[in-house]
Amino acid sequence: MRNALNHLADTVTDKEVQPRFENEMDSFFALFRRYLVDKASGNSVDWDKIKSPSADEVVKYSQLESSADDSENLAKLAVLKLNGGLGTSMGCVGPKSVIEVRDGNTFLDLSVRQIEHLNRKYDADVPLLLMNSFNTDADTAKIIKKYQGHRIRVKTFNQSRFPRIYKDSLLPVPQSFDDELDSWYPPGHGDLFESLVHSGELDALLAQGREILFVSNGDNLGATVDTKILNHMLETGAEYIMELTDKTRADVKGGTLINYNGEVRLLEIAQVPKEHVEDFKSIKKFKYFNTNNLWINLRAIKRLVEQNAIESEIIPNQKTIVRGKDEISVLQLETAVGAAIRHFEGAHGVVVPRSRFLPVKTCSDLLLVKSDLFYLEHGALKLDPVREGYANPLIKLGSDFKKVSNFQHHIPHMPKILELDHLTITGNVNIGRNVTLKGTVIIVCNDGQRIDVPNGSVLENVVVTGNLTILEH
Repeated sequence: MRNALNHLADTVTDKEVQPRFENEMDSFFALFRRYLVDKASGNSVDWDKIKSPSADEVVKYSQLESSADDSENLAKLAVLKLNGGLGTSMGCVGPKSVIEVRDGNTFLDLSVRQIEHLNRKYDADVPLLLMNSFNTDADTAKIIKKYQGHRIRVKTFNQSRFPRIYKDSLLPVPQSFDDELDSWYPPGHGDLFESLVHSGELDALLAQGREILFVSNGDNLGATVDTKILNHMLETGAEYIMELTDKTRADVKGGTLINYNGEVRLLEIAQVPKEHVEDFKSIKKFKYFNTNNLWINLRAIKRLVEQNAIESEIIPNQKTIVRGKDEISVLQLETAVGAAIRHFEGAHGVVVPRSRFLPVKTCSDLLLVKSDLFYLEHGALKLDPVREGYANPLIKLGSDFKKVSNFQHHIPHMPKILELDHLTITGNVNIGRNVTLKGTVIIVCNDGQRIDVPNGSVLENVVVTGNLTILEH
């Protein structure tokens, strides 16, 4: 592997690019070597050593106090959005952050509006950083030009570009630096720490007097800057805070905080021995899950990266690529930013309201955030007071709604769902204007048939099946 990576480095013709590329190959080699060691030792979690976190390792949001120093503390903050993902799972081309989610605004528009409002309100200058991947960098550079006249500084940097490896030989897929794109991969958001340091952005933030970085997924519309959590972090001196929220039946696969050998750790379902998977999914034993809203001390990142001390659990992700007429199995070795929590001093979780976790991974999620359940205020989605204290409705849309374009075709007008608990729609179903859904609504259309829900319909606790078409005349 080392020889193959050296050969790859020799194919770089641009002398300015070469040092960064060699750096990346060194980082990849360290990751690969750890992967082999873990594989050989069968490095799995000892279930008997897992304990629930102590009272000071998980703090309730309601216990945090407000501070009079909000504007002073905001001078120490920078915000980072993970912006490496493409919208392919929702049938879109380009960065996921440019999918329109609400009132003509994209994910990125809403993030910019939120921070711009914060800067105006507190007369602050909180910068927004976007960690792109090689997949999203060029498109994002064009898009952010439209924010130049706004009261916000937007900076971008790229995470690493690592070589995929063949599953059978464990050798790199690319033969040269400019090999085709599917030979490479961005190595997960655990790469944040090294990329932030190597790009020079971390030193730039420290030079501005920034101390804390608030990190969140670009598609989590609930991840707004919360000054109570920022104040709590500065007061306690914690180097890392992970926002957790109550687990529901829909979140059984989410990572959770545990105490393991006396230290705080993130436990992911992939690490759980097969015989304990059902225990892991238990809402009683593991009450909270990781939202991936993280508050991290910048000096601590610098210290740990310089010491090569961050060794997050490796997630081997199997993919297939096409070469000629053959499909070939490849691996990409990834890490998650949340898994690094155990390396930071004073690290703990804060249990936040569910409203701070509003990810949009599918068109089912898109229906939720576009609905009358929420209203937009300064770029932030706010829950209608009528729903306060209730769980969000569970929405399941079938494969006909997988792509955003199909979703918009079948549901051109958002139904009213303030009193909805559960919605399932499968098949060729089309929703009319001013439709209201209440309680549990299940609409199942068989292959070759069609269901049109008429304008103005009110569906409450019903199952609709078969064929329904109303013709205008």
